[in-house]
Amino acid sequence: MAKKQLLSVKNLEISFTNNSVTSKVIKGISYELFSNEILGIVGESGSGKSVSSLAIAGLLPKQNCTINNGEILFENQDLTILDSKTFETLRGNDIAMIFQEPMSSLNPSMTCGKQVIEVLLKHTKLTKSDAKKEVLQLFKNVKLPDPTTVFNKYPHEISGGQKQRVMIALAIACKPKLLIADEPTTALDVTVQKEIISLLKDLQQTYKMSIIFISHDLSLVSEIANRVLVMYQGEIVEQDSALDIFKNPKHIYTKALINSKPSLDVRLQQLPTIDDYMNNTTLDAVVSSKERAQKHKKLYSQPPLLEVKNVSKEYISKHGFFGKSSVFKAVDDVSFKVYEGETLGLVGESGCGKSTLGNAILQLHKVSSGSIFYKGNDITKLSKKALRTLRKDIQIIFQDPYASLNPRISIGNAIMEPMKVHGLYNSSKERKERALELLERVGLSSDYFNRYPHEFSGGQRQRIGIARTIALQPKLIVCDESVSALDISVQAQVLNLLNELKENFGFTYIFISHDLAVVKYMSDQLLVMNQGNIEELGEADSIYANPKKEYTKTLIDAIPKGL
Repeated sequence: MAKKQLLSVKNLEISFTNNSVTSKVIKGISYELFSNEILGIVGESGSGKSVSSLAIAGLLPKQNCTINNGEILFENQDLTILDSKTFETLRGNDIAMIFQEPMSSLNPSMTCGKQVIEVLLKHTKLTKSDAKKEVLQLFKNVKLPDPTTVFNKYPHEISGGQKQRVMIALAIACKPKLLIADEPTTALDVTVQKEIISLLKDLQQTYKMSIIFISHDLSLVSEIANRVLVMYQGEIVEQDSALDIFKNPKHIYTKALINSKPSLDVRLQQLPTIDDYMNNTTLDAVVSSKERAQKHKKLYSQPPLLEVKNVSKEYISKHGFFGKSSVFKAVDDVSFKVYEGETLGLVGESGCGKSTLGNAILQLHKVSSGSIFYKGNDITKLSKKALRTLRKDIQIIFQDPYASLNPRISIGNAIMEPMKVHGLYNSSKERKERALELLERVGLSSDYFNRYPHEFSGGQRQRIGIARTIALQPKLIVCDESVSALDISVQAQVLNLLNELKENFGFTYIFISHDLAVVKYMSDQLLVMNQGNIEELGEADSIYANPKKEYTKTLIDAIPKGL
């Protein structure tokens, strides 16, 4: 029996105009989507996957974006010629979209329940009472814990995974025929990501809708999609069944996407990047177990650089103006050691206490109890002046480099600023020379010195953040989710850079992430946290091969491994 076609994109071309310069971002793509099907679209930032999907939803910015050519046929109706009012009705009833960041898509001033009720009242003939019943049922369908409680909460009062479930409930409220999910799991923990993937599969079966699932992670897409399109620089370079794309990729770019992710079975000295594949450069040098054991023997024969002893961090929260206070232990009696030249991986789900622990080590938060020794001195007892000196030695690379860079300061001055604060080098000229060297060192041109943060891609901004961090020649660097927002190939470049800098400058890293595959690749030792406690601590490869705790096994099982 022939499949019924729901959507047909034919020879679609889209251009953007900025400062009178027009550039074609979608270059004549064609594909079909059938009823009751999940189609995966995969590619890096800038490949055109999100732009082409925004065109289907009628959400392209009209002021600087033009559909130059082609058709988007939804149930044989050409969406490219619809007026705004007709499109709004269609978008509410038949086409829905889930975005990557639910916090920016949900209204912070309205409770979660009211936001979904609003959609139902606008697009259906339900009464307020019936709409509330429908919303509670939707919240149950998307597996929100205690739907009535979530109904009355504001977005900031629930977790990231719960916010994404509310967004899904919003999207499916009117039982659309097509759901577009644009990177819906990128910012989520691997366990929550697995739950959302499973949920979308269940909802697709229940509502018999079609889904376009967009991601830069091919192994993740292959776990949910029936068919997959691979996009590169505005074109579709390959399309086939998920099984064939993942097991027998034909295009070199598809092969690169699969292999840029750290392997869970083999430890390469350097991760291959997209450019390596495109330039036919083979990187297959493997770190043997013997080499790794010899390195660790040398590493752990020295005294520790950092020692965390029985550290706890408590927060007191008050329920209402006259409510009782309650104590929440974000970190609970944690102890471990970090050695010079080591990378200690710190992994766990959101809320496990890993970032709180990182902030305590950086002395951005004072510990409630316990001690933190750096080079034998308890840094929890330092004076303000001594703490200022310590800041030079212990630095951080943030998750979002854009938020940590001043948009009004050129990147060259941003790199020079900490040098000036800590009195490094004798003049502005020397500091500028050092900043230019650092830009080159992290793989950026010295010509970029006078440019501003908004002029760079996410991967480039992360490199700028790294240059700024290493400008102070620190001994210990806390990398807090510093690659989680990056495309897989850019992530590979940044991880390679961090390892290279570690070898050349003797850095020590505390590498915090919820991505166990990345942490395993980077780490010598692995520390698994759960609800403020250490679940497991040991050599990274050993923990992955033989996890002792159920929680660690759950984290490992949740890693997308592809078909």
